[in-house]
Amino acid sequence: MQYSFSELEALRDFYTGQLLNDTVPFWFPRSYDHEHGGFLLMRDAGGQLIDDDKAVWIQGRATWLLSTLYNSVVQSPEWLEGAKLGYDFLNRHCFDTDGRMFFHVARNGAPIRKRRYFFSETFAVIAMAGYARATGSEEAATRARELFGKCVEYATTPGLLDPKFEPTRPAKGIGVPMIMLNTAQQLRDTIGDPRCDALISQWIGEIEKYFVKDDIRCVMEQVAPDGSIIDHIDGRTLNPGHAIEGAWFILHEAVHRGNDPRLIDLGCRMLDYMWERGWDHQHGGILYFRDVYNKPVQEYWQDMKFWWPHNEAIIATLLAYLVTGNPKYAEWHRMVHDYSYTRFHDKENGEWYGYLHRDGSIAQTAKGNLFKGPFHLPRQEWYCMQILNNHLQKNAVWSGASHG
Repeated sequence: MQYSFSELEALRDFYTGQLLNDTVPFWFPRSYDHEHGGFLLMRDAGGQLIDDDKAVWIQGRATWLLSTLYNSVVQSPEWLEGAKLGYDFLNRHCFDTDGRMFFHVARNGAPIRKRRYFFSETFAVIAMAGYARATGSEEAATRARELFGKCVEYATTPGLLDPKFEPTRPAKGIGVPMIMLNTAQQLRDTIGDPRCDALISQWIGEIEKYFVKDDIRCVMEQVAPDGSIIDHIDGRTLNPGHAIEGAWFILHEAVHRGNDPRLIDLGCRMLDYMWERGWDHQHGGILYFRDVYNKPVQEYWQDMKFWWPHNEAIIATLLAYLVTGNPKYAEWHRMVHDYSYTRFHDKENGEWYGYLHRDGSIAQTAKGNLFKGPFHLPRQEWYCMQILNNHLQKNAVWSGASHG
């Protein structure tokens, strides 16, 4: 069933209200760390601090969010103040002497853990780019572009970072082209970079060539170097929410390129395949892991419902509907939207719980930890608000009544 114009207006108003009156106020300004910089984001259901350590991923993501709100919603001095706290903390405390970033630091910035991944760097790129746009800082823009260049090196230079596995069974994952695709999109859309368009095309091509399997209707998380399926537990494991996130990155690119039909088709195929495999027809919601051949999955949380795949599915289904008009996507959007705001949303305290059992009951009450913070949910609400605004403005129909 199609969405009417008035229903889309109501959805836009809903996402706007949730973002500005529920989600963002849960985090800010209470999470600003004026003593040490950055943000205190590990919080329980009511906002109580449960740990004062800082995840570098989330420090970058929160800086991006506050900068983006300042750039696109309202130029609130409070948001800019918070973005500066995050930007300064990232630069002062989150880089090691070799130029790589930490993953986990103490409240004062003392390093606790460093991983072989470069995802901290990608989140720092979008944070710095957002902050550069908010402030006009050429220094921040230069830092963002230079760090993006380092990420490209990490992503494309074999041996530059320690490998995850021994060479016995070589594999490559969808995570790197996906995160680099979105990092490049954010950099391009905030401050611009002439490298981005070609690199985005390259990473989309890699996803399509190696990970999208039209013959068995799925998107793989990892494959052999030639794109073949590795018929072992890790190689067979699918993450539907992650692939659905990749689908909307590609649909976003399609819109950026004037509704490119090839990219719309690719993004919708990815969404279709992983909705079919991931939607829980018994209890509702997106299952966390599946096996490509429907064999048992190793991870014990395989049938839980995590917050972030639902954020990605809300974006992907809405964006697919807006670019195609296919009522199937409107129905899927209603399903995942209704499930998510019924099950995850904490109507008393604001924000979402992060982790549900398969039946939708709350598994634990933390709103923030090393992986969850003010990113997936506010990004979803902000992005849906933006694309609905754009769609409504393009499709507004003049009527005498609406003009008095």
